[in-house]
Amino acid sequence: MSEVKNNDYHKNVCNNEITRRQKKLIDMKKRGFSFPNNFIKNTTSKKIHQKYQIKDAKALKVLKIEVSISGRMMQRRVMGKASFFTLQDMEGKIQIYINEKEISPDFYNTYFKKWDIGDILGVTGTLFKTKTGELSVYCQHIEILNKSLKPFPDKFHGLSNQEIRYRQRYLDLISNNKLYNLFKKRSDIIMAIRNFMTENGFLEVETPMLQSIPGGANAKPFITYHNEINAKMYLRIAPELYLKKLIIGGFERIFELNRNFRNEGVSARHNPEFTMMEAYIAYSNYEDMMTLIENLFKKITESIFKNNKIIFNKNNFNFSKPFRRLTMKNSILQFNPTITLSDLDDFKSIKEFAKSINIKVEKQWGKGQIENEIFEKTVEKKLIQPTFITQYPVEVSPLARRNDIDPDTTDRFELFIGGYEIGNGFSELNDVEDQKTRFLNQIKQANKENNKNIFYDQDYIEALEYGLPPTSGLGIGIDRLIMILTDQISIRDVILFPTLRSFNK
Repeated sequence: MSEVKNNDYHKNVCNNEITRRQKKLIDMKKRGFSFPNNFIKNTTSKKIHQKYQIKDAKALKVLKIEVSISGRMMQRRVMGKASFFTLQDMEGKIQIYINEKEISPDFYNTYFKKWDIGDILGVTGTLFKTKTGELSVYCQHIEILNKSLKPFPDKFHGLSNQEIRYRQRYLDLISNNKLYNLFKKRSDIIMAIRNFMTENGFLEVETPMLQSIPGGANAKPFITYHNEINAKMYLRIAPELYLKKLIIGGFERIFELNRNFRNEGVSARHNPEFTMMEAYIAYSNYEDMMTLIENLFKKITESIFKNNKIIFNKNNFNFSKPFRRLTMKNSILQFNPTITLSDLDDFKSIKEFAKSINIKVEKQWGKGQIENEIFEKTVEKKLIQPTFITQYPVEVSPLARRNDIDPDTTDRFELFIGGYEIGNGFSELNDVEDQKTRFLNQIKQANKENNKNIFYDQDYIEALEYGLPPTSGLGIGIDRLIMILTDQISIRDVILFPTLRSFNK
């Protein structure tokens, strides 16, 4: 059978099955089915298996432990007047035994035997063990709570098409219990982050996602329109400037864990809608933030994995140890043995080296931008073990404080793990005149590049004029962090509903 005919065959079989199930629902409604909402469950499959590990089958029978549980019927073996089926809830599966004597021959044959895989059921019964020793529920009452009108994917292999797994995440969750556990772990990690921050004196705050000016990062925003105030608005690309206004207002330790939106790439490393945590500490510097990150990662791994060791992409990591620290220049020298420090400090030499490794050097770039491009091309993906890269050029760090010793660099770091950028932080620029100049330089360069996404934020400048205390700030990409902690190679695997390109089924 050709592939086209094979696909048509499966499509026809599926359509016939849907039609058959729809007719069953029509018949059920005629008999009085009204999507009941009064079944009360008192346990889950996981709790049953954890609580009742009684080896003696006779002792279990004597206890007459009654349970009420609900979920989907996922597998069934009909053996004449009795049947076994698997009931699946959010935490796992439990076997159900049902016979016509207990629930009446009429109900068993007229109703139960006509139900389908995927139907949502409520079951009440007592626990027992089968001859093979499997903990099961002896059904005494059963009812259908909703009918599944579409057949599920292969019950043994689930969804095999990765694209459909992302687009129909609900089907993937139904057929893949490991996926549920992955996203439960994501929830646990986020809770651990929140607990760590609040235990260390941080106050969680919320800032606008809908903004009149997109600021805090150099990225293309999503644009919308507010009808009532007759104005163009932007989904935020970062909460940074609002959070620093709160520091000016008197808050000293704050964080926000929420969504950012950037109208840019869709890839294994990027999703236009992503989760970020930003944190700020008044009267501190970027070195304090690096220490905070080390302590945070140590706490997360201890609370979630009970030790500090994890594996990501076949690499072993130990978060109990201090992270390596390298300046950007030193990292470039380490991975590019043909270039010298004097080459990096000389505009002509660094420009020639960049061209030699196929970097297209734009006319408006200064030495700092070229240095950053070399770093991104030749170093980033090679930073496997946790590494802080420090002393970023001023040219690519418009909101960071200048370094006291080298005014061409900033008191800034980025954290890399497994070749991924995970976090970004710096001592905040609180010199309002310097900030004005950098904003204007950003706009000047953006105009040369025909980039219309850079704005002069007068409101932030006005706030700075009231005085920003010495402050350090931090941003951590939560989705990428969860990728590493759960050993997933694509960001789509740790986002329940990732952004995808258009797709024709």
